[in-house]
Amino acid sequence: MYVCICNGVTDHQIRQAAEEGCRTTSELTMRTGCGATCGSCLEMAGDILASVHAFPLAVLPGPLAEAA
Repeated sequence: MYVCICNGVTDHQIRQAAEEGCRTTSELTMRTGCGATCGSCLEMAGDILASVHAFPLAVLPGPLAEAA
C-alpha cells in the first residue's frame, strides 16, 4: 500500500529501509523521500518503522519463554 502518495513510497519500501537499519522518520525521508513534500504520511511511516524494530524484541510464548 502507498504510505506517501506525494513521493510514491510504499509500506514495503519503508519496511525494507527499516530492515536495512533506518530508525527515524528523518532518516527515512533522506533514504526514500517519504514525508518530504507534505508530511502527512510521517505518523504512519513512523508506526511502520517502530513495528519493524519492535518485532525482534517481542517475547514469543512457548517453551523458550518458559525456560528463561
